[in-house]
Amino acid sequence: CCQAGRHVPIVDEGSRTRMDRMTATPVFRFAPSPNGRLHLGHALSALLNRDFATTLGGRFLLRIEDIDLERCTPAFEQGIYDDLHWLGIDWERPVRRQSEHFDAYRAALQRLVEAELVYPAFATRGEARAFVAEREAQGVKWPRDPDGVPHYPGLDRQLPQSVRAQRIAAGEPFAWRLDMAAAIQAAGGPLDWSEVSGVRLQDAETLPADPAAWGDVVLARRDTPTSYHLSVVIDDALQGVTHVVRGRDLQAATAVHRLLQRLLDLPAPVYHHHRLILGPDGRKLSKSQGDTALAALREAGNTPADIRRVIGLA
Repeated sequence: CCQAGRHVPIVDEGSRTRMDRMTATPVFRFAPSPNGRLHLGHALSALLNRDFATTLGGRFLLRIEDIDLERCTPAFEQGIYDDLHWLGIDWERPVRRQSEHFDAYRAALQRLVEAELVYPAFATRGEARAFVAEREAQGVKWPRDPDGVPHYPGLDRQLPQSVRAQRIAAGEPFAWRLDMAAAIQAAGGPLDWSEVSGVRLQDAETLPADPAAWGDVVLARRDTPTSYHLSVVIDDALQGVTHVVRGRDLQAATAVHRLLQRLLDLPAPVYHHHRLILGPDGRKLSKSQGDTALAALREAGNTPADIRRVIGLA
């Protein structure tokens, strides 16, 4: 993060040296959350990452993104291993489980706190929605993020430090939100990323990153020291990931990830956002749709070759 006009790296020099040595070898990862059974969309992402790693002579990692300790279960985690084994996918050991690395995320968050780039937001979702609804009723065109969610109104962005400390000490629930305007200013210039395509990921274009479109995103909560945005950039850096291959539904979020990488002095991987597998209603698949679960398809007599054919992989 930025302190006194300079970036303070979150990755130690030993880790950075290891990543520098690894840049000649492409590193891919598949990072599901064990909060449900894998579906056809997960199969596409996992197989693409494994196939790219094989084609390019790279490494394939599996990461378990289990920061949600309430919804993520050992049974669902075992289901991930079973489904991947059935598809014929193997991965390096040990597997990185995010729940075992909360200290790394706390350290990154603390640097952002010390740089005054995040603030404790005390308003509940209901209070924020009510505030926005009132403004919109008055004719204000309230900004929304790429997912259609209204920006957080920042009701507590300017609270004095003494008031913040008092409310935190009193046990009031809060979330750590990125002060987007301050963070963009600290980043010190335009942001972009390299988006690659093609069967060998060789066709690259530079896409502009607009993190402001997301407003003051949540980076952590009082009971969970990280969010997807924060943990994913820390993990990719510490694991030396060079290629992030994931669905197009996460493409817009790359702008937030590029901002955090700049603030925390983390290396930027190249990105490939693949097509989505859609359901009969035209929406992307979700884990709540049991009929698309790989386990259900396997029990119905489908083979791994059938799955590749259904998702459009030769």
